[in-house]
Amino acid sequence: MPKYAFLLYDDPANAHPMDSPEMAAEMQQWFAFTEEIQAAGAMLGGEALLGTEIATCVRVREGSTVTADGPFAETKEALGGFYLVEAADLDAAIAWAEKIPSVGSGTVEIRPIMEIPED
Repeated sequence: MPKYAFLLYDDPANAHPMDSPEMAAEMQQWFAFTEEIQAAGAMLGGEALLGTEIATCVRVREGSTVTADGPFAETKEALGGFYLVEAADLDAAIAWAEKIPSVGSGTVEIRPIMEIPED
């Protein structure tokens, strides 16, 4: 069955404080979605990511390694997490993505996983 990564993007400026009632309610939506996709046997993995303000970017140019704090590019939306799922086809993957709590305010990018044959 095909595998897909759901990359979850949202504007960090729209995030509720972690200790707020709004965040508690939002987290309940995330827990419910995760339980549903796990119960269906479609979830292979996933994680929430900490903010881009603590990210480190690594580049190697002309043999030299250069690191930089913060996001790779200035963007309005930041990658906040991902799900790795199995779905029968892209339409089935889209049906799952439509249920993600942040899809109404952010973007869910669906990327097929490249199958690399073993030798």
